[in-house]
Amino acid sequence: MRRRLSRRSVLTGSAALAASTVFASPIRAAAPEPVAITPALIDAAKKEGKLVFYSSMDLPVGEKLGKAFEAAYPGITIQIERSGSERLFQRVAQEFDSKIYAADVVNSADASHFIPWKTNGWMMPFVPEDVAKHFPESYRDPDGMSATSRLWLSSIAYNTNLVKPEDAPKSFADLLDPKWAGKMVKGHPAYSGTIMTTTFQLVRELGWPYLEKLAKQRVMQVQSSTDPPKKLSLGERAVMADGNEYGIVLLKEAGQPVEPVYPAEGTPSISGPTGIFASAPHPNAAKLFQAWFHTRETQQFFVDFTAQYSVHAQVQSKPGRHKLGDIKLMKEDPAGVEAMTEDIKTRYARLFKV
Repeated sequence: MRRRLSRRSVLTGSAALAASTVFASPIRAAAPEPVAITPALIDAAKKEGKLVFYSSMDLPVGEKLGKAFEAAYPGITIQIERSGSERLFQRVAQEFDSKIYAADVVNSADASHFIPWKTNGWMMPFVPEDVAKHFPESYRDPDGMSATSRLWLSSIAYNTNLVKPEDAPKSFADLLDPKWAGKMVKGHPAYSGTIMTTTFQLVRELGWPYLEKLAKQRVMQVQSSTDPPKKLSLGERAVMADGNEYGIVLLKEAGQPVEPVYPAEGTPSISGPTGIFASAPHPNAAKLFQAWFHTRETQQFFVDFTAQYSVHAQVQSKPGRHKLGDIKLMKEDPAGVEAMTEDIKTRYARLFKV
């Protein structure tokens, strides 16, 4: 049985691991020159013929993205390995610990994962042309190790068949009302990067006493942040305490009885970076995918299809949807999440008895 690896153990072992590999140094003078999609890159990628993508995206979302890439570049197949971000982090650590280098590209819903991955020298420096031209500096690694491919929110929501709009919670504080006891669902930070990031922001803004009170509300506990919207739409619970806002938006657009709520205290925000592993077995296909994923066309397709947000300056919001600038947000802090992860997992499990 493989041992479980915490973030701290991953960082502690980084020096020995880096010494045994041919990965580039985690410290660079500057990011490499931006790379455009060229016939030469496409030909090299097609010779490899395959791409392995580790992703925390909801599987239908990842599969839709994969099919779009395969349609754009016939002859290259994409293998998508999907899991919750915290489980994905463990898998990557275990594989690298065993010198198994299966993945080419990784996308995580927990941006703090890229801190130890970069420190360990596990990431390949690569800057797509669109990232250099159209992405804010705050959403791309200064050394070119990753770029923010998607943004989304973790909101409250309610089932409109079970809750009247005037009775729906308007804030996180409202979730502590006794009338919601036994009627809520939420994700788990030990599985989901979205929920880990959300929990960190709630602890920072509202404190652990808030979660202590919420835990007493007999909340249905599920794993992935994609699960609460589904439970809500099925009527298994009346209120979603956290989970993907984009799941709620897509369900609502499909005619399901759900409605998002953007809490008065602010809505937790999450970014999902994507990067190429230095050990990628299909490096040219990985570069082509990374460049293609961050083009205006792909980012617009992704926003329209998934109801998430893009930082690409040329991408527009789909008509009828909320614009990110119109929502009060809680600020993301990947370094803060990285520092508190183990404490959050331990205290959360104790509070919610899971």
